[in-house]
Amino acid sequence: MMWARLLVGVGGSGLRLRTSRDLRGLLRVGGAACAGRRQASSGEEALKKTPLFDFHREHGGKMVGFAGWSMPVQYKDSHIASHMHTREHCSIFDVSHMLQTKVHGKDRVKFMESLVVGDIAELKDNQGTLSLFTTEKGGIIDDLIVTRTDQGYLYVVSNAGCADKDSARMKARLAEFKAAGLDVDMEFLDEALIAVQGPSMAQVLQQGLKEDLSKLTFMNSTLATVFGIPGCRVTRCGYTGEDGVEISVPASRVVELTEKLLSHSEVKLAGLGSRDSLRLEAGLCLYGNDIDETTTPVEGTLVWTIGKRRRQTKDFPGADIIVPQIKAKTARKRVGLVSTGPPVRQHTPILSPDGKVIGEVTSGCPSPCLKKNIAMGYVDSAFAKNGTAIQVEVRKKAVPATVSKMPFVPTNYYSG
Repeated sequence: MMWARLLVGVGGSGLRLRTSRDLRGLLRVGGAACAGRRQASSGEEALKKTPLFDFHREHGGKMVGFAGWSMPVQYKDSHIASHMHTREHCSIFDVSHMLQTKVHGKDRVKFMESLVVGDIAELKDNQGTLSLFTTEKGGIIDDLIVTRTDQGYLYVVSNAGCADKDSARMKARLAEFKAAGLDVDMEFLDEALIAVQGPSMAQVLQQGLKEDLSKLTFMNSTLATVFGIPGCRVTRCGYTGEDGVEISVPASRVVELTEKLLSHSEVKLAGLGSRDSLRLEAGLCLYGNDIDETTTPVEGTLVWTIGKRRRQTKDFPGADIIVPQIKAKTARKRVGLVSTGPPVRQHTPILSPDGKVIGEVTSGCPSPCLKKNIAMGYVDSAFAKNGTAIQVEVRKKAVPATVSKMPFVPTNYYSG
């Protein structure tokens, strides 16, 4: 999921390739990975459409298949222009393809903690956290955001490509809880979801809210009437590294809300292309690329998602494998990489200084903000220290690279 700034060594034609054929390939791989590659294409079952599908096409959206959905990869603006507009102003992303769930009942926290690594019980009212569904073998099934609302339910947002397996897993656990006489129930939502991201977000959104946005800090949520539309859940979070919100809105009124936001000169529509490069600059994982069922939270440098109490109780799936890894070194680790020259893509081999394969790139792109290539991937732990000089194999040639701290571009989450 869920929690992810012109270019050196690549010309304009190369970038256009990245945002069309090449980028579409990347997005299909990432989006289909956790859906078992059930990605639809020509001749296969029809792609699902969000409530904004017609709106995207009317506004020049270039539609591609992603996680079984037809989504805009970009609009009339170039990928770089859209990326930079988000960093400097404000953009709207359609994320209605993501799975939204409400978990009800007095045992809802116990239920959720039986599935994820996070400490849901410690959350304050209307506070959320990034967490992980894990397997009994310690692998990551999906990343998700869980919010403990003051309306008596948990609000959960998880990835579109993992919707089938996430919902099946939750339903199976629900049946177990009900059979044991516990009080819990689930509700899958048909609401639309849009992300409004960028430094101008608060200035724009405040005009449509009675609530004071300055009191809504990162990873907190509220129910509000937004530009006259009641029943919207506004959560201060996003996938770009910028200040932003995600707004869950009745599907019948999402076009109305989007049009009202777009009436502000600061706001433009943005697609999957810029969303991908923005999240990578922010050091955020894409499920199916950077984390999956073959990676543990420790290998993925996501230990911070595991609550301290949960580490002691070891009562989440895969705890017997994951918790010991926290103190012991794992054989490999997710790291950031920077390089110049030809851009680094997914599956690029990572080499030691003497040319031995020590890992593989999981995500990579030229950074519009940094004017260099950025990537993340897994390397042997001996090479995981920031500043380590390594190599990447691009077009069968070894290119110098350096292990880098993430995020690559400083994040601007609002903490009050």
